[in-house]
Parts: sequence; C-alpha cells; structure tokens
Amino acid sequence: MKEYLKILILLSVFCFIPMHALAAPIPSANINIGVGNSNNPQDVANTLQIMAMLTILSLAPAILIMTTAFVRIVVVLSFLKQALSLQNAPPTQVIIGLAMFLTFYIMSPYWSQANQNGLQPYLAGQISQTEALNKVAEPMREFMFKQTRESDIALFVNLSQAKRPQTQDDVSIFTLIPAFIISELKTAFQIGFMIYIPFIVIDMVVASTLMSMGMMMLPPTMISLPFKILLFVMVDGWHLLISSLIHSFK
Repeated sequence: MKEYLKILILLSVFCFIPMHALAAPIPSANINIGVGNSNNPQDVANTLQIMAMLTILSLAPAILIMTTAFVRIVVVLSFLKQALSLQNAPPTQVIIGLAMFLTFYIMSPYWSQANQNGLQPYLAGQISQTEALNKVAEPMREFMFKQTRESDIALFVNLSQAKRPQTQDDVSIFTLIPAFIISELKTAFQIGFMIYIPFIVIDMVVASTLMSMGMMMLPPTMISLPFKILLFVMVDGWHLLISSLIHSFK
C-alpha cells in the first residue's frame, strides 16, 4: 500500500509541472580547442610563451617552497616534534600550516618589493616581460644570498666548472638555489641539535632513575614525555622557538 502511495505522489507532482518546462533543452557549455596552421611567427612565439608559463605554474609550489624560509622552518618544527617524542601531536597538517604562515610573514617584505617593482609595472604595460621577471627575481635573490654560505655557492660553482663570479650578479640562479637549499638544511640541523639537548638530558635522567629502581621493563619515553612537555610549557617554548626562527633570518 505504501508503494502505491509513493507512485501517486510522484504522478501528482509531474502533473503540476508545465509541459514546456519538461520540453525545454538543458543549457550546456560548449568548449572547442583546436590546433591549426599559422603563417604568423608571432602566434608561434605566443604559443611557446603560454607553454612555458604553464610549465612554470606547475612547478610553482616547489619553487615557492624551496626558495623561501619554508625549508628551515618545517625542518626545525619536525625536529621539535621528534625531540618531544610526540607522534601525532601536533598533527602534520598543523606543522605544515604553521610553517606556511610563518613563511608568509618572513617573506612578505620581499614579495611586496617584487610586486611593486616587477608585477605592477608589467601589468600597467610600463616594462617588458623580461624586465618584469628580472625585477621579481631581484628581491628573491637578495633573500637567498643573505641566507646562503659562500662555501655552498663555491661548491656548485666548482661542480659546474663555471668561471669564478666577481659579484652576486654573476652567480646564476641555477647555482644559487641548490646552494641556498643545502645552507638552509645545515642551519635547520644546527637549530635542531640545540633543541634536542635539554630533552636528551631529561631522557638520560629518567632512564638512570628507572634503572636504579630496577624498572628496566618500563619504557623511559613513557615517563619522560610528561616532563618534556612540562619543561617546554614552563619556558614558553613556542614563543622562544618562533622568535628564534624569525630572528635567524635577519
């Protein structure tokens, strides 16, 4: 009986719908993409520029991550998480999000300079595309040179068998970026070592205490974890760590 009632309700609903509404065609988007012949060399140049821009956009996340402060920050935060012996707190998404927003904070002066000197004049038609790219790259190169060690730059210059650069302008971007990355990793590992020291002391004290009490089967990490968290909270660890990270870029 219930099935009959459902069928009657559906039929009554269709009866109240106008026929022209049912017969009206459903609008749909029509997109055509074609490849044709061109006798104008400028069309070929524009096509190659579009392909190059699409390639750069696909690599943009990696470029933004590896040429900014993100590398050092996320590695240091990972060291902190391991030093505290925490598995899921804070979650990885929180670590990545915090590293991203700290990166935005640190890089905002350089990005503002790139926007004012390169992007906005290009959008206004005042400079060419090549000049705009150079203007945008200038503040990024300035930031990377400040954080990169000369020994790391010399390493990649020697590996490429290029001439010894006399000024910073002579250093290629393909030499600067890998030198910057390994410099950031070295700095991050140095900061991570300093983070580990107080927590290792706590682990050693707890392990020695448990062994003296004969509790060898009890994992020392389980007992030392609350003391690590207590120490980190008492010294206001997040404030101290974030402040030290930001000042390390200045």
